Amino acid sequence: MAEQRLSRPDGGKIATGPASMQRLSLSEQALAVLRQAMVSGEIQPGEIYSAAALASQLGVSNSPVREAMLTLVNEGLMVPVRNRGFQVVPITAGELDEIQQIRVLLEVPTMVQVAGRHAEFDLAPYAAVAQGIVDAAQEGDITGYLERDRDFHLGLIGLIGNARLTKMVGTLRDHTRLFGLKGLNEQGQLIASAKEHLDIIAAMQAGDTAETERLMSVHLGHITREWSGDKD
Repeated sequence: MAEQRLSRPDGGKIATGPASMQRLSLSEQALAVLRQAMVSGEIQPGEIYSAAALASQLGVSNSPVREAMLTLVNEGLMVPVRNRGFQVVPITAGELDEIQQIRVLLEVPTMVQVAGRHAEFDLAPYAAVAQGIVDAAQEGDITGYLERDRDFHLGLIGLIGNARLTKMVGTLRDHTRLFGLKGLNEQGQLIASAKEHLDIIAAMQAGDTAETERLMSVHLGHITREWSGDKD
């Protein structure tokens, strides 16, 4: 399928990857596209986005896109602007710090637990996903990078079987802002971040819980620095 693009009312474009609108229901597909666009900064706070304009670019009717945007409103990620469209709720640096702290508390011990029980799980598919993250980075495909990154982390966390935990981590990821990824890609540094996933899954497959903890802590530490665009 050809690459889809979302449109802003001001004529700007929001890039999405070729796989973004290929699965699930139309509203779920639109929701997945919008989530990734918000995380990467393709859809930014302060601008008003029209459901009709986005639907036109995606080649679908207004209804599934509007439904997706209302879902984001219910999740606290967007707010409606009367008779105009929707806006992304801004995240402050302090709020991003809080999100990063909670993600560390939830994700690091969970991944360590998976590593400790590695013999119970088939982790090979996640090694393939990790390589897909690297491939996306090498191609400069930020949307593909984020899609595979989400599949990697939520998939591994999901192995524990705690649906509430997996949903909570997914929600925190949706509130995260990784506006710095575009800059890392332009500087050729995104590949280095991508390769961290290969190291993480290798440690988990080896059952090395200490190394898994160390690698995950470093990995999530990028959230408030390089990935957010803040290098201070």
